[in-house]
Amino acid sequence: MAPYHDHRKFCDRFLMLKQEEASLYELVRFMLFSESETKRFIECTEEHKRDFWRRWYIFNSLLLQKLLSWGKIPMVQIGNMIELWLNLLSGNGGFLMLFSNFIKGEVVWPERSSATFTSVLGNIDGRVELDKSIRHDSRKYKTSLAMMASKLSYENEAFVQTIVRDQWNMENLGFYNFWNDFLGQASTQAIMLQDTSYKPNLIVVAFRGTRPFDPVAWGTDVDLSWFELPNVGKVHSGFMKALGLQKDKGWPKEINQLGSDQRQFAYYAIRQRLRDILQKHDGAKFILTGHSLGGALAILFVTVLAMHEEAWLLEKLEGVYTFGQPRVGNKKFGDYMKKLKMYDVKYFRFVYCNDLVPRVPYDDEAIFFEHFAPCIYFNSFYESKVSPLYLDKDLI
Repeated sequence: MAPYHDHRKFCDRFLMLKQEEASLYELVRFMLFSESETKRFIECTEEHKRDFWRRWYIFNSLLLQKLLSWGKIPMVQIGNMIELWLNLLSGNGGFLMLFSNFIKGEVVWPERSSATFTSVLGNIDGRVELDKSIRHDSRKYKTSLAMMASKLSYENEAFVQTIVRDQWNMENLGFYNFWNDFLGQASTQAIMLQDTSYKPNLIVVAFRGTRPFDPVAWGTDVDLSWFELPNVGKVHSGFMKALGLQKDKGWPKEINQLGSDQRQFAYYAIRQRLRDILQKHDGAKFILTGHSLGGALAILFVTVLAMHEEAWLLEKLEGVYTFGQPRVGNKKFGDYMKKLKMYDVKYFRFVYCNDLVPRVPYDDEAIFFEHFAPCIYFNSFYESKVSPLYLDKDLI
């Protein structure tokens, strides 16, 4: 049985889905019959059973989470094998050289923690160099840097350090594995780097997104659970937990962080790191970025800064750049985020064609979540258009 947490201590309204408590039979009954019993696997402070479409979206969320839970071990193992095979090929110069090295007993075996080991995504797209044709004073520079930092965040620590230091000629500020108290593991990753070649200095915080074979991250993406924070609106609970939500406390302004990196929470640790660095570098600014799940964490980081009235940090925030970001809140949340305009924070949400992730959590009727602010949409021919606040569903 999942441990009990008193959500009412920091919010009055919430929806919590607990797939581990539901059987497949109970899920089907819930979808078909509005009077079915759900208290074992759904905690909710508002009516959720009368409307069929509301039940349909909840059913889909719970079923997908359950399927991911059932297939967790083989999914991870398949991902590891594919990753190992791709690195075995690249490390030996391709299939023919691998075969030759095997015959000669000279196979180069990849080491997962090495600076040459790349993720599945890194093998699919091996680009790591910044576009030298884009100058620092170009309006494209921060977007380009944010995109490459988001991509780099999927790699291991040694790989990140090598690219940032040797190819980008920037200062590597840290590679972090942050604690998720609800999962009981360090499941949130982020990197920080600083461009000191141009004044004012620019600090980049990039959150890692959803890896292709990470069932925990995919489970978070499809979860419809939410908390309604006072004066803020409904916010996706899984993303908040990944960012550092505190059990039974919500978002206190300050917490006592333990010394070990394994017990640090993303929001609190990064906020303190930014304070320390920005105080040392007069005029320096920072940007937040992330792909997929990482994009959700980037925009929610700003949300919590606004909740805590961190005016000084918000004034130092140059912009938020997200790529394939999932939905994170409801319309009231979107209205709350208009506070970004008070601090001249730019928010760029990039969506590519039929990317699945911006369409999750699955909710076509915007019953639970919807995107806010315009998005920069690219079609399959890489032609861009700026879509308005309320978009055609096909464009997200």
